[in-house]
Amino acid sequence: MKSNTKLVGKNVLITAGAQGIGESITKHFIDSGANVAIHYFSSAETASQLMEYAISKGQKAVTIGGDLTIESQANAMVEKTVEMLGSLDILINNAGSLVARKMLNEMEADFWHEVMDINLTSMMFVTKAASPYLAKNNNSSIVNLASLAGRKGGHPGSLVYSTSKGAILTFTRALSSELGPQGIRVNAVAPGLILGTSFHNTHTTKESAAETTAGIPIQRAGNADDVARAVIYLASEYDGFITGATLDINGGVYNM
Repeated sequence: MKSNTKLVGKNVLITAGAQGIGESITKHFIDSGANVAIHYFSSAETASQLMEYAISKGQKAVTIGGDLTIESQANAMVEKTVEMLGSLDILINNAGSLVARKMLNEMEADFWHEVMDINLTSMMFVTKAASPYLAKNNNSSIVNLASLAGRKGGHPGSLVYSTSKGAILTFTRALSSELGPQGIRVNAVAPGLILGTSFHNTHTTKESAAETTAGIPIQRAGNADDVARAVIYLASEYDGFITGATLDINGGVYNM
């Protein structure tokens, strides 16, 4: 990819930065000259490979494992990021999961809280811990990963996931107002059908993917690079005027 010189030397923390969309986001930041802190939950090997790639290009990099639904681990991740990189300019809140498909009549309270904690509470913990460091810069940026499911409600069985992703849209707008005076922009991206990731490999059948793709105006599904490029754009405009916005990445299947 063509280098984005605005990001050279910037320090970036990417949660779940070693699989699926997160892995592509991390690669794009590295190729743009940024230093990266790569959080992972279960993808330690890929995280290490990404770290080695960044170091081979002369950039700083660190990998950090942890369960971000536990506030102390979220705090420790941010502290280690700042310790290893020196400061923090950009936060990418990418961690999240559908976990499983369950309809309302199958819903247990524990499952509801599990998905909400993975997708939303963890994002709050990380952002709370990171915001004082982001505020130390004249300009800094947060990009949250939402979903088309947060706009449309998702496919059957994604009730909790869709609800949490819809909440991220509001979380983004509210934070942009709260953190704007501190020089922190907060935006979100809402990907649609992004194939080739563990998410859809696990939770979307080939038949469902084909049916969804047939309804996309540009007649193809998305890929992780489609999302990463949008994230890079929002993050790199760290001195820009865009905040509180959600960029929809869905091939035109939904717009507003």
